Amino acid sequence: MRIRLPISTYGELVMFSHSIFSFSFTIVAACLAARGFPGIARTAWIVLAFLGGRTCANALNRIVDRNYDAANPRTAGRHLPRGTVSVGEAAGIALVSFVALALAAFMLNPLCVILLPVAGILFIVYSYTKRFTWLCHGFLGVTCAGASMGGWIAVTGRLDFPPFVLAAANALWVAGFDIIYGIQDIDFDRGHGLHSIPERFGPKIALLFSSLCHAGAVGILAAFGLFMGLGWLYYSGIVVSAVLLGIEQRVARKGNPDGFRIASYSINQVVSIVFMVFTLADIALFGVPSWPVLF
Repeated sequence: MRIRLPISTYGELVMFSHSIFSFSFTIVAACLAARGFPGIARTAWIVLAFLGGRTCANALNRIVDRNYDAANPRTAGRHLPRGTVSVGEAAGIALVSFVALALAAFMLNPLCVILLPVAGILFIVYSYTKRFTWLCHGFLGVTCAGASMGGWIAVTGRLDFPPFVLAAANALWVAGFDIIYGIQDIDFDRGHGLHSIPERFGPKIALLFSSLCHAGAVGILAAFGLFMGLGWLYYSGIVVSAVLLGIEQRVARKGNPDGFRIASYSINQVVSIVFMVFTLADIALFGVPSWPVLF
């Protein structure tokens, strides 16, 4: 495999700016599990695991969807359709990234290693879901929600109840804004046999689904705060996030391409940062009570 420089050529496959979506849940889960800062070394391995998994999943998705991306005017400018990155190079990036994830898992604890195949399966399967079900947004949400589980397991080495709740909120949040993103491709999806909630039900019903997902995410996060005994700073972050999600829904309802992009990406990057900063501040000031062990 031949790697072409500059490395910035591969920025689309890595997409660091989009990694913040689930990175916040990873860090929050890790700090909640540790009842504070998990330590420099452990945090470094958690970050490596996240970036490795995120990059691997995105590179695989670009490989799987390359023909559809090439046929879609909105995505034809991506690196694989343009030929600035070859399939072999993208596969190499995916492989190296998964190796980084695996190395971090080995350095963390045995349960992280045991769950590596689950991560690999999710990375591959979610890219194909648009071919057979309009529930593809939910599959993407579940895949991204693995970050919440991973951050917790990386610290505790076991499965507890709290990360399942946090992961449910993460999944609904991601599904909600992915539905908005999918509105851009209704005509293309219908013409190429692809499935999504916007393709199946139209934009108005799709936005209703998106609103319900986001309302569910906010409700779960509020209940999660009660269960974990978190303080007013955490809830302040949830309120701000809820307001931003409301703005997101209003922007999406304008029905123009710029609005869909702002709603599905830009606003959610801010939501992610707000959620992380307020939650970490709450943990730092008030701490985290104990939680019941699931198994």
